[in-house]
Amino acid sequence: MPLSGDPAALRRIPPIQCLLTFEALARLRSVTLSADELCVTPSAVSHRVKQLEQILGVRLFGRADFSLTTDGSAYLAHVREGLGALQRFPGAASAPGKRRLKLAVTPTFARAILIPRLRQFTEAYPEIDLALQVSIPLLDVVAEDADLVVRFGPGHYADMEHVELARDIVTPLASPAFVREHGPFERPEDLEGIPLLRSPLEPWRSWFDVCGLHWPAPSEGSQFNDIGLMCDAASAGMGVALVRLKLGRPWLEQGTLVRLFDNIVAPSPHAHYLCWRTGTMDRWECSAFADWLRKTLA
Repeated sequence: MPLSGDPAALRRIPPIQCLLTFEALARLRSVTLSADELCVTPSAVSHRVKQLEQILGVRLFGRADFSLTTDGSAYLAHVREGLGALQRFPGAASAPGKRRLKLAVTPTFARAILIPRLRQFTEAYPEIDLALQVSIPLLDVVAEDADLVVRFGPGHYADMEHVELARDIVTPLASPAFVREHGPFERPEDLEGIPLLRSPLEPWRSWFDVCGLHWPAPSEGSQFNDIGLMCDAASAGMGVALVRLKLGRPWLEQGTLVRLFDNIVAPSPHAHYLCWRTGTMDRWECSAFADWLRKTLA
């Protein structure tokens, strides 16, 4: 219903100064810095945020470090979207209403996790044009000029701000035909002498340690710098692959790979992280995608 015909609806829109203050405090996480940016007093910042929470009937900030609550994070995306729309003037150059977002993502994460969910984002944010690029940062294959980057690794990224997206467990997978030919596999020790596919992205050492196997990491055999390629190789019967269950789900659902041990898993030493340069989240399209990705993977 158009707001112009509904005075009550207009009264429910929070004051613009409250929205600007909320966005600044969520971004800067400092009353003093927010006050300086907005040219108001620190007490005015606190008052405006409190006023906004009273209007909305929810808490927006949860702790003294000004981390957002779940409601606050969701509302921040809407606020930034609205402020971004107000910044677009009539007659502006380029495609009206369209914002371009460049995302660098690891290939198997894109195929197995992101792409099946991506339609939800494009339908929710039709005003954002998303450009995907392949990146394997753990191996220094990095896409240039990306706004947001999905990295897989240990999480120590001093060059970028980052947030953890997803952790997973690993377990050995192989093709049904390989299991019939080389099995049965009832204990971890049954893998002795079996071709083990290798990848620096997922070292066998983590799984060996959980199983109490004092075996050295395999130093021979086929090696892959992409988990998807390794899964394809395992599906073709080349050997056993150590794979994260979330990334291996497409092959498991298709039946081209099966688990060798139902109850023997290990935590992956690595995780997926969303990374960005300082200031990137000032752009509402970047913040909107980051919030959406975190929620859809929760």
